[in-house]
Amino acid sequence: MTLVQLEYIIAVDTYRHFARAAERSFVTQPTLSMQIQKLEDLLGVVIFDRSHQPVVPTEIGEKIIAQARKVVRESKKIQAIIEEERSEISGELRVGIIPTLSPYLLPLFVQHFMESYPNVSLKVEELLTHELGDRLKKEMLDVGIFVTPYNDPMLIEKPIFYEEFFAYLSHRERAFKKKELEARDLDDINLWLLTEGHCFRDQVLNFCQPGSKEKTSRFQYESGSLETLKRFVDKYGGVTLIPETATLDFDQNEKAHLRRFAEPKPVREVSLVVYQSFLKQKLAEALYQEIHNAIPEYLESKKSEELITWK
Repeated sequence: MTLVQLEYIIAVDTYRHFARAAERSFVTQPTLSMQIQKLEDLLGVVIFDRSHQPVVPTEIGEKIIAQARKVVRESKKIQAIIEEERSEISGELRVGIIPTLSPYLLPLFVQHFMESYPNVSLKVEELLTHELGDRLKKEMLDVGIFVTPYNDPMLIEKPIFYEEFFAYLSHRERAFKKKELEARDLDDINLWLLTEGHCFRDQVLNFCQPGSKEKTSRFQYESGSLETLKRFVDKYGGVTLIPETATLDFDQNEKAHLRRFAEPKPVREVSLVVYQSFLKQKLAEALYQEIHNAIPEYLESKKSEELITWK
């Protein structure tokens, strides 16, 4: 039994596809399949039920894969310990970030981070919150940047900043005349939402509680892009909610459509999240500090007891 064989069965379990697992393991599919078959022959058990598509582990296979993850994780700690002891910050850092943060937060810190740490390879993926949590626990990612609390005991959360929700409101709406809004002001306004799966959608629904009154619009559209929703407000009226980081580069015309909410203001907590046995502490801390230094100072002080949290 070898570590390579264990890594191969972990890859197949992760991707549930032999060809994709081979591609991500940088080997040919026949090589990966042959090594897994050798491991099964050695153990005298079938690890994967190949009759299913996607491939699934057998009952005993699930137990073997769970143990394999522990063995491989422990073996990687040796190199991680060595890298942590070095005076320079180096290595690969795999980062996942949610779509309602990535277009606005990444440009604030990525270039300076890469210039400050030339020996670090930074790989960033844009994923939904539940995907980030799953990949962190499977150690397919080193760090996640998303909205917390996530409430998973296997993950460690370190808050970076707090940002308000703003209403982006059409000039056609009566509430446009108000300087400050309350949630009930949105009851009679068509609300443009992100698609299912985005935690920001859940946060908006949690705050606005739409549907308490009959909507007048016969056309409802959901998008995966905040920018698209903003354009629909401009074109067809209504309202959408936007996190504060998305407004940092707004021009004066766009700012004219923004309305803050009355106290208690809806605020979300953005954190750096790692797996509980994560070892790349220096890399994670360097990333945290870069983000912390890049954001406007006033975002740090916006913690509220009325956080709109992920559910």
